[in-house]
Amino acid sequence: MLLAVSGVASGAHTSWRDIESRIQYGYYTEDAAALRSLRGLIAADESRDRLHGYYAALLAWREAQLAAQAGPASRGAAAGDLAQRCVSEADKMLEADAAFADVLALRAACLATPLGRAGASLAAHRARRDIERALKASPHDPRVLLVDAMSDYQLAPPEGNKERALAKLRLAVAAFEAERAGLERLPGWGAAESYLYLAQDLLDHADPVGARDALEHALLIAPEFAQARRLMARIVSG
Repeated sequence: MLLAVSGVASGAHTSWRDIESRIQYGYYTEDAAALRSLRGLIAADESRDRLHGYYAALLAWREAQLAAQAGPASRGAAAGDLAQRCVSEADKMLEADAAFADVLALRAACLATPLGRAGASLAAHRARRDIERALKASPHDPRVLLVDAMSDYQLAPPEGNKERALAKLRLAVAAFEAERAGLERLPGWGAAESYLYLAQDLLDHADPVGARDALEHALLIAPEFAQARRLMARIVSG
């Protein structure tokens, strides 16, 4: 399959594709130790191309998400520090390119990570502002659409809106399907997650059949996706 990457030297393709796959696998399998082991690998990269900071931020976000899923005793400052690391990496990239839509979306995702932290309202406002800028710069990017939908699903009003999220998740799923039918891209994560969030929102709307169908798609894309497996087991068990 051909690989499409915006503004990235061709020599970086294989390494960043591998890094993304390993980040995603660690996230899907909820292997926090495996994710931590990637920090040094990314830090050791000497290319310093535009994807170096992106994947440092993505890794921090995935670590923050796993930490946020833990109980309150484990969540604490660790998840907040990881989310802030993601924001800091994105900040540095946006200093060089303020309209880099993928980075704007990733920073918004980090700001919107549910941590129950102080300043959550301000973080949510910043996340929404980043999403609006990302949508303006790249309105059909599936990761931008996914983060927009995720933020509506996760954030409290006025920044969030669960009713609005469902339609946005359907748009994100369609955008990922279109992307998967074309050139392989970097970044390329998010298709399985779009189906997971769609399944969660469909369950909220009392549609377990639709939710199960969405989860089947998620697990076809990422069979090791632990969150999707747990939700599927819940639906099957009734």
